[in-house]
Amino acid sequence: MIKAIDLFAGCGGLSLGFQNAGINVCAAFEFWDIAANCYEKNFSHPVFRIDLSDVETSVKVIAPFKPDLIIGGPPCQDFSHAGKRVEAERANLTESFSRIISRIRPRYFVMENVDRAEKSNAFAKAREQFKDAGYGITQIVLDASLCGVPQKRKRFFCIGILNGEDDALLDIFSNRISKKETTLRDYFGDSLGFEYYYRHPRNYSRRAVFSIDEPAPTMRGVNRPIPKGYPGHPNDACPVYEGLHALTTSERALIQTFPSSFQWEGSKTDIEQMIGNAVPVKLAEFVAKTLLIYVNQNRISSSVVDTDQFQSWLVNVEGLSERSSRDVVSRCKRANNILPASNIADAYYFYLLDQQPEFKCLSATVRSQIKRAVQLQNKFADICSNSAGI
Repeated sequence: MIKAIDLFAGCGGLSLGFQNAGINVCAAFEFWDIAANCYEKNFSHPVFRIDLSDVETSVKVIAPFKPDLIIGGPPCQDFSHAGKRVEAERANLTESFSRIISRIRPRYFVMENVDRAEKSNAFAKAREQFKDAGYGITQIVLDASLCGVPQKRKRFFCIGILNGEDDALLDIFSNRISKKETTLRDYFGDSLGFEYYYRHPRNYSRRAVFSIDEPAPTMRGVNRPIPKGYPGHPNDACPVYEGLHALTTSERALIQTFPSSFQWEGSKTDIEQMIGNAVPVKLAEFVAKTLLIYVNQNRISSSVVDTDQFQSWLVNVEGLSERSSRDVVSRCKRANNILPASNIADAYYFYLLDQQPEFKCLSATVRSQIKRAVQLQNKFADICSNSAGI
C-alpha cells in the first residue's frame, strides 16, 4: 500500500479523499492550531504543528516516515480570485513545498492549489525545482463538478512521478472526467429539503440564488445570511422571497463532500474558513484514484515475477517458513483468479478486488490473508523494479 504524508493539511479534505481511495496517510503537517485540532479529531495518525517554511526542520521530521507519496496544498490566498492577486509571503510556501519534495524525493507527489496558481511565478520556480529533481510533471485544472462533486469549483493539480514522463496522467484523467456536471440533486437526491437557496455573492453584480438542479458555486470561507437590501439578479434561479433557504455551515461542509460524521472544531468563523479552504473530499479521491490507476498500470507485470525467487525471498528476507511461503504464492494466484490483472496489485487493485462477489463471500480472515500475500508480492516486485533500474 502506498504510504503518504500531507503537508499544509488544513482540516483534512485532501487526506480524507486519498485515504478513502486506499492510500495509507500516515502523518500530516499543519501550522494553524485550530485546523490541526480539527484534523486530530478525525484521523488517528499524528499531526505535526511545524512551520513548513523552515525546510531544514521539516525535512528532518518528514524523512523518517519514508513516504512513497507527498500530497499538499500550500496556502493559496495570494493566488486566489477572492484575494489581492499579489504573490507575497504565502506564495513562498509553494517554493517550500517544492524544496521539501526535492530533498525527500518521494516516488510521487500531488500539489493542489487554486486554478490561477498555474500561471504564477511561484509555481514556475517550483516546477523548475521539480524538474531538476527528476520528476515528470502532469499539470491539470479540474472542475470539481465533472469529478463527482456537486460544486462548480476549479482547482489546479500538479502531479509528479519520479523519473517519469511529463503529462503521464493526462489520458487517464481525460477518460475519467465526466461530460455531465454533478448537481446537488444528483449527489443528495431530495434529502436536502429545499429547491432553491441563497449564497452570498462577492458583489451584487453576480447572482446569489441557485437551484439544486445545478452545481453549487464555489464554497468560500465566508457565509452570510440574506441581507434585507439584496436587490436580486436577472440570472437568479428564482426571485427572492421570504423564507428563501440560506445554506447552513453543515450544508456547506456536505457540499464540500465531507461526510456528515466529520467532527468540526473551533468557532463558527473558523469552521467556515476551514470549509472554504478545504479540497472537496470527493475531488481528492478522484485525483488519488487516477494516480493509483497510473501506478497500477506501470508496475511490473505479475507474469514476470519468478515464483521460485519470490518464494526464496519470502523465506530468506521476510523470515517465513517454507510452508507459509507456499501459502503466500497460492493466495496470490487465488487473487489473480478472482480478478485477473496484467499488473501487480496495489491499493487500487484491492479497491477493485473488494467489489468482486467471489471475494466478498470469503471470510474476513481469508480476505485479509489474500491481501497480505498480494502486498508481499507487490513489495518483492518493487525491489525487482529498483534493482533493474525501472
